[in-house]
Amino acid sequence: MSRWLQRIAFVLTFALALGACNRMGLAYRNLDVIIPWTLSDYLDMNGEQKGWFNERLKEHLSWHCTTQMPGYLDWLDRLQTMIATNQVTDAALQARTEEAEQAIAETAQEITPSAIELLQGLDDNQVAEMNEAFAKDQRKRREKYLTPSLDQQIKQRSERMEKRLDAWLGPLSTTQQQRVVAWSNALGDQNTQWIANRIHWQKQFSAAVAQRHSPQFPQRIEILLVKRESLWTPAYRQAFARTEAQARSLFVDLMAQSTPQQREQLLTKIEGVRKDFSDLKCLKTAKQS
Repeated sequence: MSRWLQRIAFVLTFALALGACNRMGLAYRNLDVIIPWTLSDYLDMNGEQKGWFNERLKEHLSWHCTTQMPGYLDWLDRLQTMIATNQVTDAALQARTEEAEQAIAETAQEITPSAIELLQGLDDNQVAEMNEAFAKDQRKRREKYLTPSLDQQIKQRSERMEKRLDAWLGPLSTTQQQRVVAWSNALGDQNTQWIANRIHWQKQFSAAVAQRHSPQFPQRIEILLVKRESLWTPAYRQAFARTEAQARSLFVDLMAQSTPQQREQLLTKIEGVRKDFSDLKCLKTAKQS
């Protein structure tokens, strides 16, 4: 199951710049607060909760495979066509991003009732453990992404991106490497706004869970999970729009600078992901029924 979820992560994070800090990447990076089955990373569930959790997980995975996976395959087809026909443009990337956004929204909407039911059944000790897990998450991210100087943050972001790109395109040319550095510089202190917004959201989530037996709780959780962008801080909303635009610009330029060998490697990698999806037993069963 973990390998399958990793493949789903790829689809949701590949909308722009091969894993750049964009809407899909951010959404999946925050999957712990979008899809309830990852709440197990934050909670020590009792036996009854685990049994309920495992059964509900099976249902969600079956739903996801049979109803969402065919759309992922179509999405990958459109992505491959863009690359093969050299039509990687800002407008095309925006279209692919909007499609991926819709996929995330549908999944979030589908699993929200399960998240609500799970959260309503937590005892006070479990809520305290969840809040401590959030605090630990915040400490780790601050240490990793904010403790280094701004110059170091920019350098590390550039190195992470180049590593991702190298895995999908092969070694970058000097020109491409310079473009990645320029992209990272343009984002500046984006880490600060990203982590501040994440903490802002987690605080609202914790406050909602503290009132988990109130009549307003289901509506509050739905907003937090399905309409989370409505709760972004103004500073992050502005920073995110800039981040998206920079990611699209980076990918457009990298593709314009790419060699035939790089494009072929990228298409081969995407086809490998497509085959993994197509080979899923649940998808084959759905097609036969």
